[in-house]
Amino acid sequence: MLEDQTTAASSPTAWPAAYPQGYAVVDVETTGLARDDRIISAAVYRLDARGEVEDHWYTLVNPERDPGPVWIHGLTSEALEGAPLFQDIADEFSARLDGRVLVAHNAVFDWQMIAREYARAGRVAPVSQRLCTIVLSKELGLPLPNHKLESLAAHFGVVQQRAHHALDDARVLAEAFRPSLRDAAARSVRLPLHECRPLTEWTDRAVPRQSTGYSSYRPTSWRPTRKRPACPYPNPGRYEDGKPLKQGMRIAFSGDTSTERDLLEDRAIEAGLHVATSISRLTSLLVTNDPDSGTSKVVKARQFGTPVVDEAAFGQLLRDVEPASEG
Repeated sequence: MLEDQTTAASSPTAWPAAYPQGYAVVDVETTGLARDDRIISAAVYRLDARGEVEDHWYTLVNPERDPGPVWIHGLTSEALEGAPLFQDIADEFSARLDGRVLVAHNAVFDWQMIAREYARAGRVAPVSQRLCTIVLSKELGLPLPNHKLESLAAHFGVVQQRAHHALDDARVLAEAFRPSLRDAAARSVRLPLHECRPLTEWTDRAVPRQSTGYSSYRPTSWRPTRKRPACPYPNPGRYEDGKPLKQGMRIAFSGDTSTERDLLEDRAIEAGLHVATSISRLTSLLVTNDPDSGTSKVVKARQFGTPVVDEAAFGQLLRDVEPASEG
């Protein structure tokens, strides 16, 4: 049915040579949206270079803690009790991801959850790039009322059977991604691929097995706003190449970092820097490992002429931050 809805123009004979050779469409269900939450189920649909399904795989995962919002994903503690731990399924998961672009709806969420689970297991996921279908739909200018998976599915006539079930969500996304990919290829649209960096430094907070703190669960956001102390120093202006950072400078972060973002932000604050959540003309420095990513922060930094450094350079600068001027 989907093939009939796809125009002839969306199946080009000349496929863009720069496009990836394979994709892993992924969906994970989790105990919540915070960085210390855990994966409780995962599904992968492997697709070839033109988006055709090769195979699929699904597993439950024992999170070793309370399953979180059962009313959303339907997985109880009893259902997960005999499930394998993540380290037990890491090899199979890796085989499904290896050499492919990870595709997900709100891909930064799925990737960060996966990267953290691999880090806990002392492993590295064999993924170097990801593609977010929300970003792709924006690039294609699809007339969607919002960016929910159900809206993308409806646009392409894909029927959801079990929303918030990893296997069905991955199936739905795979079926919606195929015509999106062909549309992009027909128009020679550059795919919005982003680098995936594994976590090498992170923290886990202690989480009780039984928790009732899910009343504020929000499916549109996964990284709760952190309350930070106000920076006590005035902003001295922009960072200048070759000079040290100075207390009071406004620092923003964008994209994946090998050190968990919260840790980087905490270290910046401890050094007397102001961590900003957005880019403005007052921003002193943007820290990103992917300056060509095209994220909103990178685009605004380019517009404002905000200096940009990568994570490694920022780590070096943090070692010697100049005190704020007195008076």
